Amino acid sequence: MKTIKTMGGCLLFLIPVLAGIPLVGAALIFLIQDARLRGFVIYGTVALMMLACLGLTGAWILDGSTPWLLYTHTELMDHLMQGIEILLMAFIIYMSFKYKRRWVSILSILQTGLAFWVEYSYPLQEATHTQVDSLALLMCVICAFIGGLIGIYSVGYMKSYHEKHRGVIDRSSTFLALLFVFMSAMFGLVLSSNLIWMYFFWEVTSVISFLLIGYTRTEEAIENSFRALWMNLLGGFGFAVAIWLCAMWNHSVQMDQIVSSANPMIIGMLCLAGLTKSAQLPFSTWLFGAMVAPTPSSALLHSATMVKAGVYLLIRLAPALNGTICGAIVSFIGGFTFIMTSLMAIAQNDAKKVLAFSTISNLGLIVACAGIGVEQTVWAAIFLMIFHSSSKSMLFEAVGATENSIGSRDIERMHGLILRLPKLAYVMGIGIAGMYLAPFGMLISKWVALKAFVDSGNVLLVICIAFGSASTMFYWTKWLGKLIAMHKPHTPDPDITRKDEYFSMAVLCVITILLCLLFPLLAGYVVNPIVLSLFGATTDVLSMSELTTMVIMVCSVLIVPAMMFLITRMAPRDIVPIYMNGINVGDNSHFIDSFGEEKKLHLSNWYLRFDFGRRRLLKPSQIVAASVLIVTFAILLGGVLA
Repeated sequence: MKTIKTMGGCLLFLIPVLAGIPLVGAALIFLIQDARLRGFVIYGTVALMMLACLGLTGAWILDGSTPWLLYTHTELMDHLMQGIEILLMAFIIYMSFKYKRRWVSILSILQTGLAFWVEYSYPLQEATHTQVDSLALLMCVICAFIGGLIGIYSVGYMKSYHEKHRGVIDRSSTFLALLFVFMSAMFGLVLSSNLIWMYFFWEVTSVISFLLIGYTRTEEAIENSFRALWMNLLGGFGFAVAIWLCAMWNHSVQMDQIVSSANPMIIGMLCLAGLTKSAQLPFSTWLFGAMVAPTPSSALLHSATMVKAGVYLLIRLAPALNGTICGAIVSFIGGFTFIMTSLMAIAQNDAKKVLAFSTISNLGLIVACAGIGVEQTVWAAIFLMIFHSSSKSMLFEAVGATENSIGSRDIERMHGLILRLPKLAYVMGIGIAGMYLAPFGMLISKWVALKAFVDSGNVLLVICIAFGSASTMFYWTKWLGKLIAMHKPHTPDPDITRKDEYFSMAVLCVITILLCLLFPLLAGYVVNPIVLSLFGATTDVLSMSELTTMVIMVCSVLIVPAMMFLITRMAPRDIVPIYMNGINVGDNSHFIDSFGEEKKLHLSNWYLRFDFGRRRLLKPSQIVAASVLIVTFAILLGGVLA
């Protein structure tokens, strides 16, 4: 680690600029009521945010790509954070009493009180507060670019959303401002080098997610927002306990020292925080409930910010998890979540719920990789995180735009979308292909994870990834089959998707494809340096020749559909009538029965709700995961008291 040299001044300037741009943008967005002007402010904020991120990354590379630890004397900022923490606690108490969920306020009071007691009661070693390294910068890039594109998408989406949802009070300025406050907090979180600063930004994201999920203020939205709040506050309490233990035992809250000392109780508490934030079992229900919010909120929470904060923390802790009880439990919870939520996704016909279960499932695989805590599994975890960010955000955006156009997000209603709304169908198809088809990035990353699990001798995780991936293929194939069905619509569906929405989705499509094509470069210049910085060594899980072969496969996979697209565009589209137990009216979806009445043909996927439904599998899964966590912390506590 370095202190500050020539480039340090540049870094010292760029870090607050990067975090400050979305914060200033949020204030302007909130104050501006004119939708057109507000849109231009969002475009400008996103552009500046991306430039600042590139500037910080470029300055760091020019200075030798060596990790930097910055900001030692930050008394003014510390006091400002403490004041904001008190305001956040007061806000949570107010909302808890307003909506008669008073017990939620207890978690906020406990953790805030504990954090303040530590800061004023325990002498801590002089520490830095910000760290700039390859992993932090990767997270900044994901937040700036994926999050920024979601911000652009939200400009047009919120207009269409309120046109379709007349009963929801239009508070778009507040909603859009909160998105950018979220991005600012995320920058602060991933660039923090000690637990106290990280904890502050951690709690900000919890409160902002609470506000975003409860945007519509319906009874369901309020219920789901409080569920998200208390579960994340529980993780925040674990975070605060970890800070207290660090201060009491080590007199230091520096992340690198925590990883090197690998105290089981401290690591365990931080893992609890990471598991709640990444919505792993038994805490997954808060992410299901987040689907009630407008789509930009879901896209941001799932792809670029909220849940990524959890896996980011666990990847940071990965070197301390290898061969420990905490690592074993984290890998078990991750693997168990991966297979169980994959199975539950099979029974879902709501597209956003499929994406929610898929998100939790993929996060489970990343968590399992972090829990094993060796170079190969962390290598796979980082790749999974990158590809998941681009593909999942694109899918959420496409589903949101489709819902605004056809008035539903039911997968069954998307039958023949390739003919009804071809642009959205193509975007959705690329996103689905990126999530599970060979040889796209997510599948390669899963294969690498499987190889690493086999090498580590973890039979249980091998079983989880094998059967979890099989169920993943089932629900993605069902969805894709609905999209590409050559079904002539009975009535046309107007595409009300706006230009800024299509711009965001198009850029995300390009990013997803480029990530696949540039897989070898991504491995050599992004992922390997991160693994090296975490472990001091790196291992090529896949050789360069294997990576190059996969890129050639990707090119061939892309060329064939492109040629087929051109051929089918030029060919006449004659829909051949099929027998439908009556007189086909000509669209293959309606027929005249023997009584002369028009009937609609219903074609439905097989959802296996009785076998894999949420009602059947969720509760047992939560009991198993909760029991494992309770036993683990009992063992850890016994070790401390012994």
